[in-house]
Amino acid sequence: MDELPIGRRVAYWRGRRKMSQQVFADRLGKSKSWVDKVERGVRRLDKFSVVYDIADVLQVDVQLLLGKEVERKPETQNCIDQVEVEEIRAALERYDQMSAFFQAVPHAPPLSEMKKAVSHAWLTYQHAKYGVLARTLPKLLRDAQAADSAYANSDEASTAAHLLGQVYQIASSALRKVGEHELSWLAADRSIAVSQRAGDQLLAGLASYRVGSALLALGRVRPALEVNVNIANRLAPGPERPRGEQLSVYGMLLLNGAMAAARIGDSATVRDLLCGAEQASLELGGDFNHYWTCFGPTNVQLHRVATAVELGDGRTAVETHERIDLAGFHAMLPERRAHHYLDIARGYTQIGDMEKAGEMLLEGDRLAPAEIRCRPLAHEVLSDVLRRTRGTPPAPIAELAEQMGVGV
Repeated sequence: MDELPIGRRVAYWRGRRKMSQQVFADRLGKSKSWVDKVERGVRRLDKFSVVYDIADVLQVDVQLLLGKEVERKPETQNCIDQVEVEEIRAALERYDQMSAFFQAVPHAPPLSEMKKAVSHAWLTYQHAKYGVLARTLPKLLRDAQAADSAYANSDEASTAAHLLGQVYQIASSALRKVGEHELSWLAADRSIAVSQRAGDQLLAGLASYRVGSALLALGRVRPALEVNVNIANRLAPGPERPRGEQLSVYGMLLLNGAMAAARIGDSATVRDLLCGAEQASLELGGDFNHYWTCFGPTNVQLHRVATAVELGDGRTAVETHERIDLAGFHAMLPERRAHHYLDIARGYTQIGDMEKAGEMLLEGDRLAPAEIRCRPLAHEVLSDVLRRTRGTPPAPIAELAEQMGVGV
């Protein structure tokens, strides 16, 4: 895209923001005809002030419009920026499997190397190193797609499909964290089809979990609830399949369903789903990371807090938080713990305790900065804390707000 004239870049980003030429012109204070001429290259953009206005309306870095490398600030190194999102999008828009139908498949990396790369990507995500992950995801997606095509007619076909399904899920989770919900849904949906080719019901179940998470982020709450509960019912453990992996995937689907039920205020369904997940965690016998789920009794407790917050019951959330087993909690991976600190910060805001809410945000930031600094939800919570704090906010909170670019 760097080679495109600036007018074409303006048209591209306007389309990405789903603005008509008229809406875009109105927000700029220009005519629709002016916008049309700029996008077609008939009219030159020779004033930097106008380019900056356009970048502001389109909510992009001005360097993107100028076709230059975006300067990354030190404090945003571990977040996913617009350039990286576009690179991930481009990788998701590839259709190697269809191309392979017409011509020879390009060289693909050995599956042994792919397995190591995918495992590293999972760990990078679970340690909330989103910036590091974003810079590796485009190549990982391309390599996994190439491998899936290259090994399609071999004995390794299911292994290659399994790896691609995992990469799609990693991409879906990371994109959802930073607010790219539609792309997150696309990646999760791709994972479902690939997981079916891999012949792994549990991988497909987790892909459904990612779809449910993306739908929930998009505000499609009832479909999110339905997909989680329906697939959980099909994967319910029984005498013939009591494996730890089965219990973990089943339990995570129930927990995700509980989050969706909480979003619509269905406390009875929340209670039932949490009880089902708790029973699965007790059968599992501890906290494990089967299929990268981090499922177990501790994660069930964290979801009890999260669902209480979604129901607007901050008091219950705080009380549940205070009863969490600390040994189990500290054994969990950084992303999960920092996510919980963000949830309980919301709980404290619901009961009006801005000081504790701020402390929880700082705890999350110390543990996994990207989970706090990169997530739009965390920005909203911090803004709420600042707005409702009487007098001058504590210095650490003020510093965090400055680093995140959050004002009152």
